Amino acid sequence: MNPTDILWLVVCGFVAFAVGVLIAFPLGVKYRKKVAESEITSAEDEAKRIVSEAIKTSESKKKEALVEAKEEIYKLRSDLEKELKDRRNEVQRLERRVQQKEETVDRKMDNLERKEETLQNKVQEAEKRLDEAEKVKHHQFEMLEKISGYTAEQAKEYLLQNLENELAHEKALKINQYESQLKEESDQKAREIISQAIQRCAADHVAEVTVSVVPLPNDEMKGRIIGREGRNIRTLETLTGVDLIIDDTPEAITLSGHDAVKREVARIALERLIQDGRIHPARIEEMVEKARKEVDQKIKQDGERAVMETGVVGMHPELIRLLGRMRYRSSYGQNVLDHSIEVAQLAGIMAAELGADVATAKRAGLIHDIGKALTHEIEGSHVAIGVDVARKYKENAEVLHAIEAHHGDVEAKTIVACLVQAADAVSAARPGARRENLENYIKRLQKLEEIANSFEGVDKSFAIQAGREIRIMLKPDIVGDDKMVVVARDIVKKIESEMEYPGQIKVHLIRETRAIEYAK
Repeated sequence: MNPTDILWLVVCGFVAFAVGVLIAFPLGVKYRKKVAESEITSAEDEAKRIVSEAIKTSESKKKEALVEAKEEIYKLRSDLEKELKDRRNEVQRLERRVQQKEETVDRKMDNLERKEETLQNKVQEAEKRLDEAEKVKHHQFEMLEKISGYTAEQAKEYLLQNLENELAHEKALKINQYESQLKEESDQKAREIISQAIQRCAADHVAEVTVSVVPLPNDEMKGRIIGREGRNIRTLETLTGVDLIIDDTPEAITLSGHDAVKREVARIALERLIQDGRIHPARIEEMVEKARKEVDQKIKQDGERAVMETGVVGMHPELIRLLGRMRYRSSYGQNVLDHSIEVAQLAGIMAAELGADVATAKRAGLIHDIGKALTHEIEGSHVAIGVDVARKYKENAEVLHAIEAHHGDVEAKTIVACLVQAADAVSAARPGARRENLENYIKRLQKLEEIANSFEGVDKSFAIQAGREIRIMLKPDIVGDDKMVVVARDIVKKIESEMEYPGQIKVHLIRETRAIEYAK
């Protein structure tokens, strides 16, 4: 079949389809219209039926709602009537209570009015009696004034004066009683605190001497130390400031000097020269310089050890160095640095017992004798030097006062000063702490008292504080207040001219006039 035939067949088919559609469309429209009309008719019937049913249902629900509403209204009316009835009963009850209270108040008001009237009558009667009493009192005062010869003011002043005198007497008796009781209790408590502090503080006591002995390997070394024409020994003595005693003592040389630091430098230098074997002036100078540096380092270490051992913090480095120098300072054979450490510990223990400032007590106790490190270089007592040094390095006022008062040069005004004073005395007085020939010690105390008693007007004298102070009781009828200064100066001059003693001696004169009476 050729393409033209195929095309013709397709066209014919398409035309036939279009003709069929045109014929069938009107027929379908009529059919659908009839079907739709029938459905609409049935839908209208159904709608009418539904509406009629809905009207019937709504009528029945409306009737039910009306019935329920009537029942609810009835119930609310019943509840309201019941509540109104209860309210009426409550109001009636309250009205009865108010009426009762009003009656009670009325009765009380009546009673109060009667009492007020009675009270008013009594007040008037009391005023009348008071007026009568004033008249009687005035009359009695006039009679008393005539009898006694005193006016009212004079009599009042006389009575008040007598009362004041009696109260002053009673007050004095009470004060004396409390003072005695307080003194007994405080003495007992002080003994307990000091004994506990002594028991808890354990310190070694090392007796210092003014000489050091250097051992020699053989006696031939003595000649080498002396040197040709004595040049070696002169050089060593000049550089160190220490005397070398070379005598018949076998294999030993004695170094003599009151300055323990210089003596230690000389000892170290001499021992190293002996070990080295080369002894000549240049070598001696070199060894002395090395020994001096070593001693300075040891001084610093000793000061730091003392500060760490006592727990004192924030101290100036120069004060620490001065503390280390006290390792080479002694007082009556007692090492001053060990003594200062012990005083710091004792003061700290006692401060803890009393609830005082432990840190300040330890600090003041540690540097209370700091002036002794400079007594070879500065004139004056170690107390005054110590106060100046501590003030220079910014120590606080309480520490300065404790240093100043620890030997009684000034009156102790703080707890810390009293504790340092007591700790210093305890440390110095402990058995074995200080060493001195007993015979010389007794003679020195006796000599002090003998000098004091040799002056006219002296009643008694007492050497105290290991001979560092003498207290002299004067006869008040012989020595007056203006003459005390002259007597004190004369005693000081005689002590200075006739005695030899370390440090200084305080001369304390006391002139007292007492009046004692006994009431029987």
